[in-house]
Amino acid sequence: MRASRLHLLVSHVDMGALKRLVERILPRSLYRALLIPYHVGWSLCSAIRYGFPAKKLVVIGVTGTKGKSSVTEMLSAILEEAGYTVAVSSTIHFKTGKTTRPNKFKMTLPGRGFIQKLLAEAVRDGATHAVIELTSESALQYRHLFLSLDALVFTNLEKEHIESHGSMEKYFQAKFRLGTALARSSKRPRAIIANSEGEYGRRFLKLQVERSIAFALSDAENLVLTDQSTSFEFDNTHVSLPHPGAFSARNALAAIKAAAFVGVPVPVSAKALGNLGRIAGRAERIERGQDFLAVVDYAHTPDSLLALYQAYPERRKVCVLGNTGGGRDTWKRPEMGRIADEYCDEVILANEDPYDEDPQAIMDAMAAGMKRSPTIIMDRREAIHEALSRARGGDAVLVTGKGTDPYIMEANGKKTPWSDAQVVAEELEKLLLS
Repeated sequence: MRASRLHLLVSHVDMGALKRLVERILPRSLYRALLIPYHVGWSLCSAIRYGFPAKKLVVIGVTGTKGKSSVTEMLSAILEEAGYTVAVSSTIHFKTGKTTRPNKFKMTLPGRGFIQKLLAEAVRDGATHAVIELTSESALQYRHLFLSLDALVFTNLEKEHIESHGSMEKYFQAKFRLGTALARSSKRPRAIIANSEGEYGRRFLKLQVERSIAFALSDAENLVLTDQSTSFEFDNTHVSLPHPGAFSARNALAAIKAAAFVGVPVPVSAKALGNLGRIAGRAERIERGQDFLAVVDYAHTPDSLLALYQAYPERRKVCVLGNTGGGRDTWKRPEMGRIADEYCDEVILANEDPYDEDPQAIMDAMAAGMKRSPTIIMDRREAIHEALSRARGGDAVLVTGKGTDPYIMEANGKKTPWSDAQVVAEELEKLLLS
């Protein structure tokens, strides 16, 4: 009775208004001292407000530096093929089972009130499963609490966010909070599904849960990679999906093994992956009848950029890329320039998200890693147009860095609505009509 009265009380609170009030009335020093209880309390209040919806769903979290969105999309497609109604929270979009809307927050996992409300809506829509992308930043702010995980997929840990975390070990420890949440979940059975190719995945596999499930590229037998598809054999089943690169095979294996944990047979997973459509902003092909490939991808780290470029080994590559400003991971700028210089036949540097940093300084830092002098076109639309204009039949134009990001973030908080995929499509249409 007491719990139901508390739920009734909290359910009438405007969580957003209360949060703004707390931030306004507390002195900054006191606010910082109370930060951890604030975050934990906020997560608890949000869960109470919406009736702990995660307890009514099979919840699978997906984390890692790279591949989160792709694994989330693959896994949700597999679960739907198996007949389940699936909720999704990802960098790309939000689904409740009946409705889908794009993620406009420019963050993977929004606030606690949002995710709890989303899951409550999913329960009302008849969802049985939820696949949720989880990040180290969300874990540091305790946004992952009260999500009642049944399973957690760990894809990899690569060098990123180092300037905010301080070191790779601190980055790992932030990620490992998600593993701790799985170990503390009241659900049974629980599973960790982790990439065993690296040290960090093997550390995740030591979690004290009922199932520890490893995956690695070596699980894919007779692997065949083209620049438009991936196929392999797994568990006596042929798996083929219309997405390129070894990274697609790894992501598919992660999704297949996570689905198997909740009872989905491998042939069902293979069927779903074979019918998998485009994954927005992830090696996404833009087709307007042109005689070359035009691809939009979220690759924004040296490792992900390299993996994308290596997925198109036989094609002449015209590459558009930039880098995030605001002092974020400045170490990677010359390294990404070096990789583009080595793998791309033509390189165009363009604005990405400069924030309050001088865009030219970002371009100069990237160019410092290059032997050739790149073309620099600050206006991202003009840069994309120029890249498409330079393409010849059979080439690949690779536009990287933003994926499905809905804005270009500029000085003084300016947010310019943006879509790489839409701009590429529009500029292709202009070229084909000219």
